[in-house]
Amino acid sequence: MVPNLELRLSRRAALLAAGGLLAGCSQQPEADKVHLRLATGPAGAVYRRIGGSLAEHISEQVPGATVITVPSGASTDNIRMLRAGEVHLGLTSLDALITADGSAPEGLSAICRLYDSHLHLVVMAGSAIDEFRDLDGKRISLGARDSGTEFTSLRLLELDLVNVDGRYLSQAESAAALRDGEIDAMFSLTGVPTPAITELAQRHPIRLIPLDAQADALFTAFPGHYAPAMIPATAYAGVPATRTVAVPNVLLVRNDLPDDLVHAITGTIFTHAGTITSAGRDDAEAVPEAWQINVRTGISTAAIPLHPGAAAWFRDRKR
Repeated sequence: MVPNLELRLSRRAALLAAGGLLAGCSQQPEADKVHLRLATGPAGAVYRRIGGSLAEHISEQVPGATVITVPSGASTDNIRMLRAGEVHLGLTSLDALITADGSAPEGLSAICRLYDSHLHLVVMAGSAIDEFRDLDGKRISLGARDSGTEFTSLRLLELDLVNVDGRYLSQAESAAALRDGEIDAMFSLTGVPTPAITELAQRHPIRLIPLDAQADALFTAFPGHYAPAMIPATAYAGVPATRTVAVPNVLLVRNDLPDDLVHAITGTIFTHAGTITSAGRDDAEAVPEAWQINVRTGISTAAIPLHPGAAAWFRDRKR
């Protein structure tokens, strides 16, 4: 189990932290400190980037809290680590989180909805692949094992009855393999733009395969998990706007984390959402997905219940 779960911040300290009023306090007694672990994602993924920014802000704004990030395969790997007690917090896509009966995994709840990921299907510009069904029999990266990309791409292939030679590569590995001709296409369920694809497009011409029909199929088969979306023409160099499917991402927490601590974390996320986009980074490392973080959508976690501390923050804000 992860340590320090018994810590309870005072309600007053938690509320002040949520407003950013104690950010400068450094004289926290050692007995009151809590060390948290946040599961993120693989190299080249938005989860790795936005998770680092969240960890930095929580460490700065919540008195006594220090958050370190834990690299992972992404969504389903993060769920596994949370349930095993290896981490306190973790990022996941909503479709990978909701079980077959529509419930959340036992012992976990949500702090908030963060931003929506878009499913990318990337090929090199000269590829003979023009539509989804052309993937049949081809070498395709399905994302890292235990990732949201793997979960959603396999679900989509099963719906369309398309058989591929699947490879399990991280986003950075997928982009390199596509560039080198080792695979024919790569899936990536991620924020827009995503670092691995951005870097590939800056050096080599690429295309995105439209997934509008597939988005409709997912939306019909799994209502509430997916929505039709558009990857804008401004996202990647030389790539026109492309229709695809979007999946919400949520920040998960173990149910046994103290309510006051989760209350403070929730307040920090929404009070400082604007600065999470940069978090002291240069333009190349900015976190544009953080612009999607807002109170109106943050409470929309579908069938996943809010942690009592997060629910209390949303209630307190309405008073």
